[in-house]
Amino acid sequence: MDDRPLSILHYLPVSPRDEQWGIVCTTAGHQHVPPGTPYPVSEHPEHYLFYKGSGRTLDEYQLVYITAGRGHFESASCPSQTVEAGTMLLLFPNEWHSYSPDPGTGWTEWWVGFRGANIDRLEQQGFLCRRRPLLRIGCSGGIERCYREIIGTVEEERVGFQPLISSIVLHILGSVLFKHSNLLYSDNPVVEKINRAKAIMRTDFGRNRSPEQIAREVGMGYTWFRRVFREYVGMAPAQYQHTMRLNKARELLATTAHSISEIAYALGFESVSAFSLFFRLRERLSPSQYRARFRGEKGQ
Repeated sequence: MDDRPLSILHYLPVSPRDEQWGIVCTTAGHQHVPPGTPYPVSEHPEHYLFYKGSGRTLDEYQLVYITAGRGHFESASCPSQTVEAGTMLLLFPNEWHSYSPDPGTGWTEWWVGFRGANIDRLEQQGFLCRRRPLLRIGCSGGIERCYREIIGTVEEERVGFQPLISSIVLHILGSVLFKHSNLLYSDNPVVEKINRAKAIMRTDFGRNRSPEQIAREVGMGYTWFRRVFREYVGMAPAQYQHTMRLNKARELLATTAHSISEIAYALGFESVSAFSLFFRLRERLSPSQYRARFRGEKGQ
């Protein structure tokens, strides 16, 4: 028998000082909805209530995590979809939505509501999309623990809890986007080839292989390789290669006593001048100036 409480509901005060953090939490809770139970529960405040079929519109974002059971979801930007256990529902402000568990299964849900300029910016930059509000991430004990930590912190009612719990929300959001992105590619055999290519670019600088050569080495045509690489990694192969080489150059300049010429050849550059030009274009400092500044040497 499931002895968990049916509902844990919290609606949180927000001060002007809290708002300055850039993200605040407005509500957090947990519900276990057994099969055949009316939904939604009636304990919600008026502006959070909705009725099956008519839905509601909120003035905040919410992350609603379904950890057991199944149901349905729809919104103004998303047609009706089936929700399975392991799905995160992302609700948007001023966006009509409706969701409910299947009466035959019920479901278990965790939620947190939040708003703020930092979250608005993530939506504006395309990290959060109203057309794709269902993020399938599987059942994650780590994410569930984050919800428990938020609820536990709220119940302690300590001074200054808002920055703590709102930062946990950002952690949840980052984890969800990471898990969802990786699950999208988990059954794609091409991903193994992309990961092999990335490993070559991160470690094998001395041979100075071009992206075209690396594509052939992992068994892909370059046009297809470049397209999939950009989609999976978020940047073109050449850009990733330059970024890895620059990061390694910074590391060697900052942490070793190798000469500039030794570093240049270790990174696959044909000459010290080629390395210096590459580095200066990206750092606006020569390699020797970067090393001196990092080490705090005077006169630089």
